[in-house]
Amino acid sequence: MQPLKRILYAEDEPDIQQLVSLALEVVGGFTLKSCNSGLEAIAEVEAFAPQLLLLDVMMPDMDGPKALLKIREIEAYRTTPAIFMTAKVQPNEIQGYLDMGAVDVIAKPFDPMALASQISEIWTRIQN
Repeated sequence: MQPLKRILYAEDEPDIQQLVSLALEVVGGFTLKSCNSGLEAIAEVEAFAPQLLLLDVMMPDMDGPKALLKIREIEAYRTTPAIFMTAKVQPNEIQGYLDMGAVDVIAKPFDPMALASQISEIWTRIQN
């Protein structure tokens, strides 16, 4: 199993972005590329070469699901695992995200101290 190191993260809220950066870089030891929008994530994905996509669902200009669909159009990222972060966690909404190809959904608000281990557990599960 390949260890998870590189995560591309898209979130439009600066406070949440900073919290996730601390949780994943400082606590989790991951290399994180933070993007302020879905459009920026699409622009950065090839240069950063992430192993995992972490996308906020609700962002202005282009939301996480639309960004994922555009990233999937790039051959090298057609199967890159994606996790959505959202406050919209009704069972039918979660199922919709899974149906569009996400490997999991993390509910907001999340526990910053547990986020890195939560993502590591998802990574381990999908690698097996």
